[in-house]
Formats: sequence, C-alpha cells, structure tokens
Amino acid sequence: MKPAIDIIDQRVRHAMRQVTGIEDCSAIVTPATNAKFGDYQANGAMALAKKMKTNPRKLAEQVIEKLDVSDVCQPPEIAGPGFINLRLKPEFVIESLRQMHSDPARLSIPPAEKPRKTVVDYSSPNIAKQMHVGHLRSTILGDAICRMLEFMNHKVIRQNHIGDWGTQFGKVILALWHVCMAIDVHKKSYFKNDFERLQSNKDNKNELYKICMQIRDRHDKDYINDQLEEFGDAKKYFGRFLEKLDDIIDEIWPDILLAYRFVNLLDDILPGMGLRIITREKKDNEWKPVERPYEHLTRKITVMLQQGGEENCQEEDAWHSVKKATMEHCDYIYQLLNVTLEHPRDSRGESFYKDMLAGVVEDLQKQGLAVDSDGAVCVFPEGFKNKEGDPLPFIIKKSDGAYLYATTDLAALRYRVDELKARRIIYVTDSRQKLHFDMLFAVARKAGWARDDVELSHVTFGSVLGEDGTPLKTRSGENIKLRELLDEAIGRARSVVEQKNPDLSEDQKQQIAKAVGIGAVKYADYSNNRTSDYIFSFDKMLAMDGNTAPYMQYAYARIKSIQRKAEKSGVDVEAELKDLTGIEFTQPDEIALAKYLIRYGEAVEMALADYRPNFLTNYLYELTQKFSGFYTNCPVIKAPPDSRRQRLLLCELTAGVIKHCLRELLGIEVVEQM
Repeated sequence: MKPAIDIIDQRVRHAMRQVTGIEDCSAIVTPATNAKFGDYQANGAMALAKKMKTNPRKLAEQVIEKLDVSDVCQPPEIAGPGFINLRLKPEFVIESLRQMHSDPARLSIPPAEKPRKTVVDYSSPNIAKQMHVGHLRSTILGDAICRMLEFMNHKVIRQNHIGDWGTQFGKVILALWHVCMAIDVHKKSYFKNDFERLQSNKDNKNELYKICMQIRDRHDKDYINDQLEEFGDAKKYFGRFLEKLDDIIDEIWPDILLAYRFVNLLDDILPGMGLRIITREKKDNEWKPVERPYEHLTRKITVMLQQGGEENCQEEDAWHSVKKATMEHCDYIYQLLNVTLEHPRDSRGESFYKDMLAGVVEDLQKQGLAVDSDGAVCVFPEGFKNKEGDPLPFIIKKSDGAYLYATTDLAALRYRVDELKARRIIYVTDSRQKLHFDMLFAVARKAGWARDDVELSHVTFGSVLGEDGTPLKTRSGENIKLRELLDEAIGRARSVVEQKNPDLSEDQKQQIAKAVGIGAVKYADYSNNRTSDYIFSFDKMLAMDGNTAPYMQYAYARIKSIQRKAEKSGVDVEAELKDLTGIEFTQPDEIALAKYLIRYGEAVEMALADYRPNFLTNYLYELTQKFSGFYTNCPVIKAPPDSRRQRLLLCELTAGVIKHCLRELLGIEVVEQM
C-alpha cells in the first residue's frame, strides 16, 4: 500500500488540475505540526492562488469540492488563508496495520514503480594504508544507500573504487624493499628510527639534510649489494623476499605500513636538497649504474610498474601482494561494520581503468573539448572559474604524461554507463570533493558520455570531529585507525553489558557488546545530517536514552520481553494475532502509535529522496517515544482480551519496524535482550 501522504498528494493534485486546468500543480502535502488540526496538511492552494492571482481560500474551497479522499480521510477542512487539513479515517489506519502485519518482509511498503540500475561508488580505501576514521562515513553511508535502494527493488552495483594505481605505488614498492633490507640485511627495522628522526627534526634543515644523506648512503650500498645475475636485478634479497611475501605479509604488515609512512615523509622532505641516488638503465643491452635525483625515485618505480613486462615483474608481484593484503584487512573492517561490500566482487580500483585512460584523452581531444594548456591536457567546462575569474581547468593529463584522478574518474563513469548500463551513478565522498565532481559531471555531459537519462549524484558528508571541535585525530596528529575505534566501541559496550547484565553467558555478552558498540558508532553517524560535521563522543553514542542505537536496541528488546512474558502467562500471541477483525483503537496513545507506525513508508521515501538516513533515525526515535507513552498508559498483558489483541499487534509492528529499519536498512543488529 502506498503511504498515506502519497495517496493524499496524488488526489489533491488531481483535484487542483480539475479546478484550474493547470497540469503542473504541487499539492505540498506535509504531516500536520499539531495533531488537533489533523494528520496532514495540503498547502498547495496558496502557492497556486498566488500564481493565478486569485483568493487562496476560495481556491481551496473549490479544490475540496473536487477532492475525493473518502476512502482515506475524514471530510477535509479549510483553515486560515487556504490550508487544507486532513485527518485519517480509523478504518484506513487499521487496514494499513493489517497489511503491514501480513507482510513482515516489506511492512506493506511497495517497491519502486520504475526500478533503475544504479552504481554506488563508496568507501574507496587506499592500498598499503589502514582504513581510518575518515573512511567511516563514506563506507556506512554508501552501504545504507545501497540497502535502501535494493529494498525499493532497484538493481544496485556496488563499486569500491580503491586507490590501487598511481604515484603512491612507487612508494608502496619502495617501502617493501626497505622492509626486506631491514629483515634480511640489517636485522632491524631501521626505518622506524629514521622516521622518528625525520619527524623530530622537521624544522631543522641542516639536520634533515644530514639524516637524508645517511639514508641515501645506506640505500646506495644496499641497492648495489642486492644483485645476483646483473647490476640492480634485486634478486639476491628482494626477489627471494617477494617469493615468500604472501606467507609472511600478515606478520610484517605493521612494518609495511610504517615503512610506507617513512617513504612518504622522505618524499615530502627531499625536494630541493639536490641529493642523487644510484639506480640503473640499460645501455648496449647491459644494465649499468646511473644517478638520478633522489626525490624522483618513487616516481621512477611507479613508471616501472606501469610499464610492466618481464623486466618489471618484481614491481608487479609486490603490487599484487600488497593489494591482496590491504583488501583482506579492509574486508575485516567491512565485516565488523556489517556493511555489504565484498572483495573482489565489488572492487574495481583505479588500475582497472588504466588501459582506458589514453582513449579518454584522445576522444575528448577529437571532440575539441580537451586542449593543450602549458604542456598539460585540460578541459575547460563552462561555468567554472577561479578566483581571478579565469576559466578553471579540469586537468586530464599532466605535462609529464601522467594521468590524474580526473582521467580515471571519467573512464570509470564512461564504463559504468556503457558497460554496466547504469542509469544512475551515486558517488559518496566528503564535501571537499564537490568541485571535482561538479566538473566531472559537466565534462561527462558535454562529451555525451552521460546522457539526460543518466542521473549523476554526488552525496557529500561532513567531517567527524573530536571533543575540541577539530577533525578527530590521535594526540600525535594522525588519523585514528578505524579498527582501533571500532574495537574500543565494542570494549566500552562490553563494560556496560557487564554492569547491566552480569549473569549472561560470555557468548551473549560478546554478541550484545558487538551489536551495541558497532551499532552505536553507525547510528550516531546516521542520526546527524550527513552534510554537517559532528562531534564523536562514545559517552553520548552509548547512552541508554536519547536518539541512540542502544536506546533503539533496548526498545526492541523490551518489546520482545513483553511478548515472552505474555507467552509465560499463558497468552498465545501468534494465535491472538491471526484474526485482526473488529479492532478499534479508543485510547489516545494507541491511536498516536498506530498512525505513526503506518508512516514508516514515508520515512523510507524521505531518506531515499536525498540519501539522508537521519530521516530514518528521526522516525525511529519518534516511534519509540510514542511506544513509550503507549506502554506507560495502555497495559498489554493484563488488558481485556479484545484490547490485548490490538495492543499485542501494536507491539508486534513496533518491534518489526525497529528491527527492519535497523537491520535491513541501516545494517545495525538488534538483540533479544540487553
């Protein structure tokens, strides 16, 4: 059954068209702000009257004469200058509840009339980096969007656009080489000490130069020594290290992450120092030593990876191993968060599109959209200007021949439309990328790669802040690792469970702690407007009152305990709910809860309309508030048989809605007891 608001909106628009002859009428139906005026309010007559330059109240009266909502509402009433107030008929409410009860999987919410194939691009971790708190919002918001779309029967293709190509991979491979040298040559993690020395002397240029010289000298010595058959073949140590890497990578993963940070920091420091380092190049079919700027080393390794071939197979082997290990760690986070991303099914990283990038640039040049600009290749989409008022470039190829994120994103968009046949593409990233996606969409439209029948959406979100109002980081200024954050949430929830219910078994305690801890983190994020920043507070999100996951989970558990108590007292709940004829709500709290239950479909529609899960969390909070009032004033188990049956129905449906919304749409587990 359609939500009441949609039925009313459709009927009011039809009546307005009959009265005015205007096809494009907006009924502007909203829930009433005060129950004494009704359940819904149609405000479209006032806006339409202003457009027609006529009296709004008179127009509202004419609309009411044509309006047929007798199967849904009591006779409409006009208030003020032209508001149309509507109150649902008890029969409609009761029939809606019956349909919800008979359809527990969908709760009588109809699927989309015109399903669309939709690609959702979200999460997008980087290889050789741990997922941190900055990945939280994209991951869980994208998951909720996928869940809601699938519930409405859209075909959803998840795309984890992982950062697995580009300059950073020279750094990844070099980091692996350092780990190899530390294990097999120096027998100690020298890069840990080097990293700390570089950090502690970041403002001392003279000392930094000395440290970098020492690092370079050791590097040259190790590089020259790491050869077996010919100069620079790296087979003596690194080749053998790569052969066993898959077996030991979990054990040395922390070292790889630290070595990557070391290489990254070194790359930031080296420019301008003039240091040179030994590499190799082929002359007369023989590899010979050659010096290059130290600051270009990772870029050279990246080029070797991208060129491929037998001579660069070590780089490719290292890339595959690190990519595999990274995604295994990401998969653990995804399982912990109970999100529906799977690797490799849903992963299609930057490397997937590498062979399409040249074609993207060539096609844009052929269309006259891409032009040379200071050696780079750029598109200048209309309407985008810099602070000086000059056209803003969308750079798709750098002057050194390298491709950029823009090129990869264009290739991905084109692939998703042409090959995946998507008719809607949703990108879930933080708001700082707004300009990039605005320009991406403009270029794709201009190139004809995204036609008018393809919807492109950029779903933005704000930052997660610490108690001090700045982006959430560790004391040392680093991004907080997501796994550590989630483990702490579970640990804190476990402490609460120990205090509240110490007699539970260990398995029960851990199950509840995981459901509550992870649920608290996710729900706190969902309950905030996605475009806003929010302050991360374990105390607030784990609170047992207010709009929190623990409160919702407790409300569900409390209803399940009512049902268990009913069974223990000899009430056959299932039998009582088989026959739902003759139901009549008389108590105000029964009526309020019943009417709010049938608005669940509205909440789902609103959440999907602009991809804002906070509409769902707001609905759940209001629902639990109304249930609390109902339970306080309307005894269930001790009520007379007729009243008990309808109150058991309200309990059953409230629990069903909470469970469906939390588990199916938001990916938050419920528990039978807390």
